[in-house]
Amino acid sequence: MVQYTGVSTKEEGDPSSVLTNNLTSRRAVLKNGVCNLYPSRMSRRKLRFLQDVVTTLVDMRWRYALSICTFIFFFSWTVFALLWWLIAFVHKDLEVDNLPGGKNATTWKPCVTELYDFTSCFLFSMENQHTTGFGVRMPTEECPEAVILLCLQAIAGVILQSIMVGLIFLKMVRPKQRARTLEFSHNMVICRRDGNLCLMFRVGDLRRSHIIEAKMRMLMVRTHTTQEGEVVSPHRIELKIEDTSDVKSNFFCLLWPEIVVHKINKKSPFYKMCAEDVIRGNFEIVIIMEGTIESTDQRVQARTSYLPNEILWGHRFEPVVSYNNIYERYDVDYSRFHSTLPVDMPLTSAQEQFENSKLNVTSHEIAFSTFQKLRNADSEESLNNHTQVQIEYPKLLGANHV
Repeated sequence: MVQYTGVSTKEEGDPSSVLTNNLTSRRAVLKNGVCNLYPSRMSRRKLRFLQDVVTTLVDMRWRYALSICTFIFFFSWTVFALLWWLIAFVHKDLEVDNLPGGKNATTWKPCVTELYDFTSCFLFSMENQHTTGFGVRMPTEECPEAVILLCLQAIAGVILQSIMVGLIFLKMVRPKQRARTLEFSHNMVICRRDGNLCLMFRVGDLRRSHIIEAKMRMLMVRTHTTQEGEVVSPHRIELKIEDTSDVKSNFFCLLWPEIVVHKINKKSPFYKMCAEDVIRGNFEIVIIMEGTIESTDQRVQARTSYLPNEILWGHRFEPVVSYNNIYERYDVDYSRFHSTLPVDMPLTSAQEQFENSKLNVTSHEIAFSTFQKLRNADSEESLNNHTQVQIEYPKLLGANHV
């Protein structure tokens, strides 16, 4: 059997246990939101990444990006130092007699003063690239090529510094870092809410400057076989999320931790799944939240995922919001953010629970209707049947309500 590549199954221990998970799973989206996907066998991969060098540098880790910046600065200083050394060598400024303190020191006019060797050229290159104010080492009007090189290095220095400052700024303010202050519950839960079986998870914003116009998407990723026999892996199914707003705006208010609800109805893939089917399932629930950062007006996306062993059947989330009378404010207790409470709930699927409840109502109506008809009968046979129904009617109700 072909299975979804993001999840693999392996049974261990007692297979009859419903409340224990026997799956060793792999994720397509990690809990921290990083996509566990790597492009392989791609032609000219390095060349394509170099063509988009800005995005490549921004996506790099800090240690690699700073190492590249340091290398580029040292490389530019060294290249220009070599050019200054060549100018001084061609102009014979480095000959012993022409150096400061030599025989011709009083009459010789160098291209750059106080240059003795390559080290002094390197120091002058650093000074010239990052400042326009000179000390004892400074260019003279003796060599036109030195003036041209001075201008070129000044321009190159401004460009390099602008690129490096922009790179560091982009890495510091990128919206990806804002997602680190968004908290998702460790587990999803399945329980009843307002009479409906629901799949739920909790999300909260740790900052006081909240995400505005937050939208949620819940996707089930699993293997799907089409009617033509084609195996689609992975296959994505959109799970409808209930709108908690009164105006049906599809936006979530993250002023406090919000419980996101997916109602398990006939259109839900969980409709025919019981507790054991969920725990032993071969799927992954991917959560995607998008919104706008209030302080910077940038779009941010946060992701996480849940595997079957992270779905708790018959649990609900513990309340975390309470009012503090001393400080006259609402407090959110994030120590209980991931806590759940067990609830009394059958382990059958939503379909079976719905059909059983419908059967109970139908049996009650039929039994009561028959009892009323026989009650109005005058014949002795009807009275005997009436007595039999009186005996069987409470048993029927009791059996259906067990």
